[in-house]
Amino acid sequence: MLVVKKFGGTSVGDKDRIVNVAKRCIEEYQKGNDVVVVLSAMGKMTDELIAKAQEINPNPSRREMDMLLTTGEQTSVSLMAMAMDALGVPAVSLNAFQVAMHTTSVYSNARIKRIDTDRILNELEQRKIVIVTGFQGVDRFDNYTTLGRGGSDTTAVALAAALHADACEIYTDVDGVYTADPRKVPDAKKLSEITYDEMLEMATLGAGVLHNRSVELAKKHDVQLVVRSSMTQEEGTVVKENVRKRTSEISGVAGDDDAARISVLGVEDIPGMAFKIFNVLAKKNVNVDMILQSVGHGNKKDISFTVKEGDMELAVKALEDHLPDDAYEGINYTAEMAKVSIVGVGLRNHYGMAARMFQALYEANINIRMISTSEIRVTVLVNKEDMEKAMIAAHGAFKL
Repeated sequence: MLVVKKFGGTSVGDKDRIVNVAKRCIEEYQKGNDVVVVLSAMGKMTDELIAKAQEINPNPSRREMDMLLTTGEQTSVSLMAMAMDALGVPAVSLNAFQVAMHTTSVYSNARIKRIDTDRILNELEQRKIVIVTGFQGVDRFDNYTTLGRGGSDTTAVALAAALHADACEIYTDVDGVYTADPRKVPDAKKLSEITYDEMLEMATLGAGVLHNRSVELAKKHDVQLVVRSSMTQEEGTVVKENVRKRTSEISGVAGDDDAARISVLGVEDIPGMAFKIFNVLAKKNVNVDMILQSVGHGNKKDISFTVKEGDMELAVKALEDHLPDDAYEGINYTAEMAKVSIVGVGLRNHYGMAARMFQALYEANINIRMISTSEIRVTVLVNKEDMEKAMIAAHGAFKL
């Protein structure tokens, strides 16, 4: 049996936690199983590296940032190999270059293209625990790339798929997936299981437990995930294709306070204008989420959308630089926004779910700025200061 285990930064934050993780992996190894471990950078190391970069250059290139940030995971895996060696178990640490984790060349947000498994399989045949850096890859020019925050989850799932692993376990500082972030919603409950589609929506909408691309990969390659705590032996949450029938129509509430709204005003009401706007953003690798187009007044209309708060200035500058002056009348933008969503496969077959959410927000005196829906999700944009109150209101409305 081959098991892939991923541990987040909190799980390897200091010496004692590194030794704890080493012992848990050795327990699996001593059952006779092959073990591949994927690690994030220790504790707040990534944030510390970002801060050091800002001290040197307030606007560093993304290529050099990726070169810097990959050192965090390399520190984790080498220390883990040392810990296992001290406990008498053979282990080897490998970075993305040594594994040959091939990615695209989009610095800070690369995607995995393929993984060469020969080196890992060779080390496993020698009965070693293989410890691999998460969050990083190498492009076709041999430059280091990173996969975005939470990218170690994606590394683990990609490895599990490439190696045809029997299990993929994601260890974190919480003991599973909850109906909402328990730090924001005190009544949140742990789910025993959740579908890929629901988890993908939750992850994309800010749930924070799993990286959204990891869930995409898991669904595509039918990798069953288990999310559990590295601090306890409790059973976690299984992420899979189908789940048993639930008592509630929705599985959870998600909140994401990393949002900004941009409105392009007075856009000409002719074919191709939406393409011109979003093509500019695509060329700058700016992800757009919620989109709202007004019906229009005369031959003009407004197009509003959301981006990550850190991309707001880049997006606005790109639009001002590349859209013809006569194609629009102005651009409004505001940060300090948040998205609150209800998610669940039950939304497909039950009417009135959106109305129930909107009533809860109305009763909590929360103003809705934008609305977006999918088959299993309803998302609203609210002021950032209202996010937690909105999450609690929605969670209570559905008695999760």
